[in-house]
Amino acid sequence: MATEAPQDQDQIAYVHSVSCYSEEKNAITAEIKSVSGETEGSEPHVQFINTDDPFPELPDAPVEEQQLTVRAVLVGCILGGIIAASNIYLGLKTGWTFGASLFGSIIGFAILKPLSRSAPTFLGGGYFGPKENNVCQSAATSAGSLGLLFTSGFPAAYQLGLLSANPKDDFARLITFTICCAFFGLSFTQPLRKFYILKLKLVFPSGVAAAYTIQSLHAGKNAEVTAKKKTKALFFSFLFAISLRVVSEYAPGLLWDWHIFYALNRIGWSSVIAAESWGWIWEWTPAFIGAGMLTGINASYSFIGGSFLAWAVLGPIIVARGIAFGTPADPSIPGYMNYMGMTLQDPINDPSPRYWLLWPGTLMLICASFAEVACNWRSLYAAIRSALGMILQRFSKDGVVDEIVDTVPEHERVPFWAWGSVLALSTIVTCVVMGVQFGQNVGITLLAIVFSFLFSFIGCESSGRTNINPVTSIGNASQLIFGGIGRGRNYSVQRGELLNLLSGMLTLGAAEQAGDMIGDLKTTHLLRASPKAVYVAQLCGAVVSIFMAAGLYVVFSTAYPCINDLSYTTCAFPAPDVQSWRAVAVAVSSSTLPIPPSSGYAAIALGLVAVISVVAKYTVVPPKYHDFVPNFNAIGIGFIMNVCTYPMAMFTGSTIAFFWRKMFFNNYQMYCFAVAAGFIAGEGIGGIVNAVFTISGVSGATYGTSVGCPGMIYCG
Repeated sequence: MATEAPQDQDQIAYVHSVSCYSEEKNAITAEIKSVSGETEGSEPHVQFINTDDPFPELPDAPVEEQQLTVRAVLVGCILGGIIAASNIYLGLKTGWTFGASLFGSIIGFAILKPLSRSAPTFLGGGYFGPKENNVCQSAATSAGSLGLLFTSGFPAAYQLGLLSANPKDDFARLITFTICCAFFGLSFTQPLRKFYILKLKLVFPSGVAAAYTIQSLHAGKNAEVTAKKKTKALFFSFLFAISLRVVSEYAPGLLWDWHIFYALNRIGWSSVIAAESWGWIWEWTPAFIGAGMLTGINASYSFIGGSFLAWAVLGPIIVARGIAFGTPADPSIPGYMNYMGMTLQDPINDPSPRYWLLWPGTLMLICASFAEVACNWRSLYAAIRSALGMILQRFSKDGVVDEIVDTVPEHERVPFWAWGSVLALSTIVTCVVMGVQFGQNVGITLLAIVFSFLFSFIGCESSGRTNINPVTSIGNASQLIFGGIGRGRNYSVQRGELLNLLSGMLTLGAAEQAGDMIGDLKTTHLLRASPKAVYVAQLCGAVVSIFMAAGLYVVFSTAYPCINDLSYTTCAFPAPDVQSWRAVAVAVSSSTLPIPPSSGYAAIALGLVAVISVVAKYTVVPPKYHDFVPNFNAIGIGFIMNVCTYPMAMFTGSTIAFFWRKMFFNNYQMYCFAVAAGFIAGEGIGGIVNAVFTISGVSGATYGTSVGCPGMIYCG
């Protein structure tokens, strides 16, 4: 749905103000209260730091002659592979994915620092500094990307019957399409770096977080002690999360999902079964408790607010008024209903509540995201002009002087031929693959690439300002454009659906990578590292992401066929992104709009509210109160997601982090983000282990217990 990253920084307590604009000066500065106390128990000394400028060189630090090393890239790619596994799992659960920057920074340090001291040079020994740590972290971020392709468009295509019956049969096509998406965003970031980082000076909170984390691991008299504490916290939280996820699969009703309202129904409170029917179940999910710790209270509270509005207010109302309908979930439990059906004979006149709520949720996502873009149109327009100007300048015969001063030494910059050739080669490969394997016209493919470039600006702009990359809304917008093209060319319904899904995924892949990679370049800028070294590491990571993302999707699809098949009434993976993509694909390709009128009216009304809210935030509400403005992206996700477990878990995590920071700040700054990163990565890997166990026939569904599950039916 969106790519999330920490709202606060590891060595940063509070962003006092994230923007100060004027017509004369396009700049964004952040006043940051940072802790410079040396001991965990000491009172913090507050100082104000401008996040625009590179950190000062450490006077006694050795010179890093080799930033780009085999050890840094190799370890980074392995760590990124772990995050790729987590992101496929988390994306299918909630539509949210998380960058690998903090995980790659801390674990990369924990692996490479001891190796640099103990191993001989030919086996990876030698000085390991912050700039090489940045290379490792960047490789991890790149290797962990592209998972959203397989938690959005591809499952939607399989649910609509547009590809083969099983993803295993399409593995070659999945790989080649992922290759098409793997390098566009990476290339696009190079002409955008000077504008967004050097001129406009966007904050990119996740990039700043990674920079401060890396600096804290390498600098200061207590750096080694700090590194050990963070690493230990991450390791034990990772171990706890993976153990809980695997063990709980064999007793899900006791160790994972607590069906509290079903239990109350069993002891005599009969009417409370309605809450169980609407998905109000508590789940002990470390990943989403950790996600709440990272994303902060604005997104998490908006998420649960949207979930409550959808599944505790509007859902019961539309059922009571006969607008939407459910079916009995278990005849042995009176009043226990299934409101989540998506295989509908007459979706306009006989929709399920889940189908009815899907449309308001999707429109809120699109309206909120593009209202943000519209409110920042000046800087977006300037960014496009700047990027195109830089490209045209390369071919100009006149000696045009670049107005943006780049302080990076010439030999450490990425030359035009390096990213230009990757972009050109990617364009050729994409045209061939789309034409030969998917039957798409070359002109339409080139148009999709142009839109990918334009929408990448939105991804970078949103990541730099809000730390949220609205890639699903970007992909849905692209679907609308290419759905209209398909209708204009009189394509069949199925061909039109496949066209808008594939074109949307090209745009999504470019925007996702552009946002992630330019965040890494912000870290590079602050640490005075080499953009060229980081670019090479990102290229290597992108190659890894191609095979990791596609391969893991096949593993999950084999273990859980419900991901790609709407005939299943229940599924361990709600896949809200998939619902949104499928809905848009059907809507823009059908001859009639398959939306219940009442749902359409509600969608328009809530979409307008989302737009008004965003406009008010930028025109009326002072910046210091922006955290109190509802996040309609998160509210929309709450509508689309048909379970309430993850909003409750994220609400819990963000509340814990809020009071942790307020009451035990030094302890919070030392451990919070390490624990959260361990929780997220651990549960994701645990999900992979469970998928392998399912394929092998030794899963909890075969050998586990159903105690605590409704009707004693296994609920893992």
